[in-house]
Parts: sequence; structure tokens; C-alpha cells
Amino acid sequence: MKKICILLALLLTVGLAYSQNDNAAIAEDFKPSVLNQPGQEYPQVNSQGYARFRITAPYADSVKVSLGLGGRGGTRLKKVTDSIWMGTTEGPLDEGFHYYNVNVDGGKFNDPGTLHFYGSIRWESGIEIPAKDQDFYALKNVPHGEVRQLLFPSPSTGTTRRAFIYTPPGYDNASKKRYPVLYLQHGWGEDETAWSNQGRANLIMDNLIASGRTEPFLIVMTYGMTNQVRFGKLREFKIDTFQTVLTEELIPYVDEHYRTVAKSSHRAMAGLSMGGMETHTITLNKPDLFAYYALLSGGVYTPEEIKDPSKVKLIFLSCGSRERPENIQKATDTLKTAGFKAVSYVSPNTGHEFQTWRRSLYELAPLLFK
Repeated sequence: MKKICILLALLLTVGLAYSQNDNAAIAEDFKPSVLNQPGQEYPQVNSQGYARFRITAPYADSVKVSLGLGGRGGTRLKKVTDSIWMGTTEGPLDEGFHYYNVNVDGGKFNDPGTLHFYGSIRWESGIEIPAKDQDFYALKNVPHGEVRQLLFPSPSTGTTRRAFIYTPPGYDNASKKRYPVLYLQHGWGEDETAWSNQGRANLIMDNLIASGRTEPFLIVMTYGMTNQVRFGKLREFKIDTFQTVLTEELIPYVDEHYRTVAKSSHRAMAGLSMGGMETHTITLNKPDLFAYYALLSGGVYTPEEIKDPSKVKLIFLSCGSRERPENIQKATDTLKTAGFKAVSYVSPNTGHEFQTWRRSLYELAPLLFK
């Protein structure tokens, strides 16, 4: 029943919450979103977090911009010339990244003005609302690691599967050094590109390492689906098959081809949303593989579930303040009382969205492999 509840929670709208000052006058200081295609003026965002869209659709009768996972919620655009439709969101959006698509006379399309990001089992348009704390995932003049594509054989599925691996700055020059590994999973409808493209995981790590807040480690990000699941049919997902891919195929491949410390004491697993469900199940099923567990908007652990507490070095639980932070805090207190090292984090003024998970990774990384 717990897994079903977690899966149903994954269908929550991503990032649709509006701020409380919806009635404030809209500041006309709009600038192009940082996620726009080169040279594209729209969409735009202003200093208050409003978004403004401009779509060319000369023969359309209606145009709507739908924000969030699955395209729920939205802004109806008005025709301002024979070809141009424009509109501004009714209120400010939450800070951070948001998916969206354009509905023209009932058909769903991407905005040609923006870069595209894989979410909701399709490539979606993306818009970035500048955050007050965006410095921690900003591109800075610091040493940078690399995000490398990894193709690995999967006998259990009869395919060659893909993962991306973050190697920290200096990895290629430190030929004798071995590194811990974090296996980091995406959410439902996303893929192995999500944590780098939407989550800025590599930039978060670069900045943390440069500041001395965390020791370098590898991050492995792979596709978390092994069977095609239709929208709204998450009960059809087969965790056992993915568990085999991760634990019997990917982890041995990474340990063989990269300079890792191939011990549970130097291996962590974390995931957001559906990836949290995967993390929860696999860490409990395979307690000899991981010593660090992290669920980001992905449920909780209870002391009774963990068969050998001595093998667990850290349990990290997080969510947005608009989710259910009381559940996270209660579960963390219970784990602490039972003798576990447990840490909770609640992202301020965010919901089930990437700003929550960016902040969560930023808080988690310095706690790993101590």
C-alpha cells in the first residue's frame, strides 16, 4: 500500500504553485529565459517570477501554454496580430525550473523558442525562474568535472543501456586515486539526462568541491525504467527488472571500468520522486551494496524495514515545503530515536519540482562518504 501511495504522489503537478502576491502590479522588466534557444527573445521572465510567452500561430483559434508535468494548469494567450499570440502567467511561478508545452487548437507542441528537456515521457519546453539562491548551481569559473556517456551491456534485458557518469575535476590526472560513487535516479517520465540538464547536478558538485564543502565522488545516472509504462499506469512498473539492471549489470560495469572504491561503505543511492521509490526498494533488498540512502520527495524509511542497521551510515530524507514536510521530519525523528544517523531537509517555498531536488542534492553531497 505504501508503494502505491508513493506512486500516486508522483502524478502531482510539478512547479505550478503561484506566490502569494498574485495581485501585485506586474513589473515590466521582462528578460529572455536563460533556457531559450540562441537568439530567441521569448519566453521571458521578470524580477517577480512572472513568465510571458509569445507564439506564432497564424491560423489558430486558441493558444494555451500548459505548465508542469503532463501539462496541467496554464495560461491562455491572446491574439495581438494576425500571426502573434501573447500572454503572461496570472501570478509569479516558483523559483527554478519548469516544464511546459503549447496547446494550439487542441494539439500539443513544444515552444520553438526554448531548449527541450525530457519529462512526462516526452521532450518538453523548459523555462527557468531565477532563484535567490541560484549561486550554488551557477556556472562559475572553477575547475569542472565531466559528464560522460556510458553504454553498458544488459544481458537481462537483451539490450545495450545508457547511463551518464559525472567524474570530478582532476579525475583523469589522478591515475591512482579511487572514488566513492553515488547512484542518482530521476523521477517518473524523465530519463538519465534529467539530473544533469534539469537538475544541474554536475555544476552543484563542481561548486561544492571548489568551495571545499565536499570530497570528490562519482555520480552515476541511468534510465530507471525497464518496461514502458503508460501515463497514469505506474502500477505496471516492474522494479525487479530494474533492480537486476542496476545491481547486477551497471554497478559491476562501473566498478570494472572506472576507478571506484568497490565497497558498500563507499557507495550511495538516492532518487527523486519515483527514483526515491526505486532507492527505497533496492537499498532494502540489497543491504550489502549501499551504506548511504537518500529519498528526495520519495517517501521515508522506518526502523523496522532495515534488517541490519549497522550497515547504514546515513539516511537522508527531503521534500519541498509545499509537499508533506511533517512526514519527513517525523520519520527522521523516529530514525534518530532508533539510533540511525538521519538527516532531514525541507526546501523553502517549493513543491514537487526540481528546485527542491537541486537544493536537496546540495545539502546531501557534503554528508556522503564521511
